[in-house]
Amino acid sequence: MIPVNQPLLNGRERELVTHCIDTGWISSDGPFVQEFEKLFSNYIGVDYGVAVCNGTAALETALYAAGVSKGDEVIMPAFTIISCALAVIRLGAVPVLLDAEPDTWNMDVSQIESRITPRTKVIMPVHIYGHPVDMDPLLAIAKRYNLIVVEDAAEAHGAECRGRKCGSLGHISAWSFYANKILTTGEGGMVLTADKKMAERASSYRNLCFHPSRRFYHTELGHNFRMTNLQAAIGVAQMERIEEFVQIKRRLGVYYREGLSQIEGIKYQIEKPWAKMVYWMYCIELDPLLGMDAEQMMIELGKRGIGTRPFFIGMHEQPVLRDLGLFAGECYPVTERIARQGLYLPSGLSLTEREIDEVVESVSEVVNSRRRKN
Repeated sequence: MIPVNQPLLNGRERELVTHCIDTGWISSDGPFVQEFEKLFSNYIGVDYGVAVCNGTAALETALYAAGVSKGDEVIMPAFTIISCALAVIRLGAVPVLLDAEPDTWNMDVSQIESRITPRTKVIMPVHIYGHPVDMDPLLAIAKRYNLIVVEDAAEAHGAECRGRKCGSLGHISAWSFYANKILTTGEGGMVLTADKKMAERASSYRNLCFHPSRRFYHTELGHNFRMTNLQAAIGVAQMERIEEFVQIKRRLGVYYREGLSQIEGIKYQIEKPWAKMVYWMYCIELDPLLGMDAEQMMIELGKRGIGTRPFFIGMHEQPVLRDLGLFAGECYPVTERIARQGLYLPSGLSLTEREIDEVVESVSEVVNSRRRKN
C-alpha cells in the first residue's frame, strides 16, 4: 500500500525529544515552546507566535484574539474542514458561507461583498490544499468595510501570494502541525500575528485566561490549549528543514501534475500565476461525464494498493450544523460537485517519483476501464 501520508522525522527530532525527557521538561513550560514560536513566526514574517495544542484550537484562539463574540458574523468558505465553523460557533458567532472557485477550490472572493451585513466582523480565508486564496482583493474589501482578516493557513506552510507568505497577510493567522502537514509536531498548532494586543489575548486564551497580575484569578473564560515541550521539540527539529520540505512538495507536485495532465477526465488544482502553492495534498477532481464519483475511484484505487482520502463535505451539508438551524436552503454548487468528485492521492514528503508513477498509472487504468464500460 502506498499511504496517503508519511511524515519525514529523520532529522534531529529524536535527539530533541530525548533532551526533553532527560531534563524533565515535558510540559508547556519547556524552553522549546518559545523557541518554536520564534522560529516559525520569523519564517512566516510576523512578530508574534502563540503555540497551541492543535489547529482547531488555533482557529478558536485566533478568532478570540480578533475580538469575535456572540452574534458576530464570520465570512468563510463552504468548502473547508468543520474546524472552521466549529471555532466560530464555540465563540457564539455565526458562520456565513461562500462557494468555491472551480479551479483552485478556494473561496470565491468575488462573492464576499454580497454576504457582508452590519454584523460582519471577520473574513476567514482558508488556503485550501496549499494554494493561496486571492488575498489582494480580499484585503481591499476588508479595509473598505473595516473587517478583520483571520487566515486559516493550516495547509499552506511556505505558500505565497504575490511574493508574501500566507499567514502574514491578514491581521492574524491560524496553523496546524498535524502529522500530515508539511511541518508537523504530531498534533499542535500556532497563532501568528503582528499585533501585540492580539498576541496577548491569544496567549491568555490558550492558558485559561489567568489574570496577568494574580494567578488563579479570572475575569474571562479561556481554555487549556497549550502545546507541550515534547511537541515543540519536534517542531524545532522540523523547522531546520522547512525549506527542504517545501521544495520536495513543489517538486513532487509538479511531477504529479505532469502525469495527471495526460489523463482525460481528470482535473487537478491549478496554480495561479501570482501564487506559489505547496501541494499540501495532491488532489484530483473527476469529470462527472466519466460516470463515477470519488468514492468509486477510491475503492478501485484501494484494490490497487493506493491510499486515498475524500474531499471535504460542504459546511451547509453537515447534519450537525443543519441541526443547529444553520444554512437552511443554502446551495453551493461548486462545493457540492467537488465534495462528490474530489479525492486526495498519496501526498507525503517521503513519496517517491516511482510511487507517483504507480499512482498515476492506477488512476489511468481506472479511468480507461470506466470508459470501456460506458
